[in-house]
Amino acid sequence: MTGARFIDADEVARTIEDGAVVALTGSGGGILEADHVFAAVERRFLAEGHPRDLTIVHGLGIGDGTTTGLTRFAHEGMVKRVIGGHWSWSPRMQELAATNAIEAYSFPAGVIAALLRDSGAGRPGLITKVGLHTFVDPRESGGKINAAATDDLVKLIEIDGQEYLHYRPLPVDVGIIRGWSADRTGNVSADQEASSLDAQAVAIAARGNGGIVVAQVRQVVADGALDPRLMLVPSPLVDVIVEHPEQQQSRVSQLEPAFYTPGHFENSFHPAISPIEGARGVIARRAAMEVQSGCVLNVGYGMSAGAVDVLIEQGRLDDVTLCIEQGPVGGFPETGALFGLSRYPQAVFSSLLQFEFFASGMIDLSILGMGEVDSHGNVNVSKLGRTTVGPGGFIDIVNGAKRVVFCGTFTGKGLKIEVGDGNLTIVAEGTLHKFVPLVGHLTFAAANARRTGQPALYITERAVFELDDRGITLVEVAPGVDLERDILAHMDFRPNIGHVRPMPAEVFRSSTQPGVLTGAETVHHSPTEKVSS
Repeated sequence: MTGARFIDADEVARTIEDGAVVALTGSGGGILEADHVFAAVERRFLAEGHPRDLTIVHGLGIGDGTTTGLTRFAHEGMVKRVIGGHWSWSPRMQELAATNAIEAYSFPAGVIAALLRDSGAGRPGLITKVGLHTFVDPRESGGKINAAATDDLVKLIEIDGQEYLHYRPLPVDVGIIRGWSADRTGNVSADQEASSLDAQAVAIAARGNGGIVVAQVRQVVADGALDPRLMLVPSPLVDVIVEHPEQQQSRVSQLEPAFYTPGHFENSFHPAISPIEGARGVIARRAAMEVQSGCVLNVGYGMSAGAVDVLIEQGRLDDVTLCIEQGPVGGFPETGALFGLSRYPQAVFSSLLQFEFFASGMIDLSILGMGEVDSHGNVNVSKLGRTTVGPGGFIDIVNGAKRVVFCGTFTGKGLKIEVGDGNLTIVAEGTLHKFVPLVGHLTFAAANARRTGQPALYITERAVFELDDRGITLVEVAPGVDLERDILAHMDFRPNIGHVRPMPAEVFRSSTQPGVLTGAETVHHSPTEKVSS
């Protein structure tokens, strides 16, 4: 037997001391989010002013964007420091970072998961190449997001003539995780959860540092009632269990068996795919043309995920193996708040293990977003203006992918277009330039991609660029678009001009027009293809 205690969330909140390092697990949409415990900690702080000066560590985005998840801790004085992978699910915490009310750091989500594991296992932190030459490299900012962050948490080291980043260990005092069920001995199961994320890494980090592991579960069952193969954390690692019968699998539904049930989405669940309109549709259709049959595909959150909708429209999703950082392999992926889950997946792993798979070179192609692009081909998605977004799994994914495609509109704030009959018309130009002389934050380091020979493509609704040894080179222009007026006039630098060809007319169609590209009609740039100036 273990010493696991079965207590309520308010009693848990009273055990958290001022200055504690608290590690959280969870993902947007309420996935594996122990918000019942988070809410109790928030209540105590608002009533008593304690616990205060916490350090919060989280890999993925947690919350609903208004009140839950990370936002429960977003009170001035409650938190001293945040080390986060993805911040967008808590605008209030983003504002604390922007105003220097907290010490803000951001690391790649996969790095945080592995660092938590290694910190708890007694290793000297994490040594990895993930993050080299990006903003987490100490030659850039070392993961510091604002002026209040002054401690050096990352070092550049050399082993056998090669550069690595050394992320310092995290001394976690409290790990807060979630499962679906716990037995009376204290074993915690993820039997009906949609994902296990980095919960095991959080538990290891807390226990290895002499801290406590708190597990929120929906139900407590008799010993022997749970499948031992589906256990999330064994009882010797669990100190406290909080039963919360109202716990939902996600914010969308109490329980959706499709997220953990074997099956096949074509014959078990096939939703009607809404037509993809406007710039997003053009970009998604052009990005889908880069997906070759048989490839292992990863897509990011937001616009880049539209390529999957196109593959479904075309009946091509069965031709690829889709892998998402939250753990699923195969199946029908969710979008929006539930991005990271798949219905009827072939397999579901922890995000920690999924990132390890990615590091092995498993991904053939990753389609990701882009906030800013500069003349060198660098991409920024992690800090846009004063807003901390964080890289999420972006840097980890890019580090392991054989090939990357970045997607985004050419300009922002007010862009309106019309498409049809194979042409694009710009109705209203966006006022925000996304192609800038130098990105404000370095999330994708083009120089590193050139050194390693990693091909990269940049797709917008009116132009396609390719990374080469000169920077980025314009290789495609949309039919109906004027090069000088509609492209070069809205870039803050002049790109290299290659052998420019028209973007395929088939991507410029309205939802009422037939002619979706099929797999047989896809266009693919060879990684070795050169363009002339």
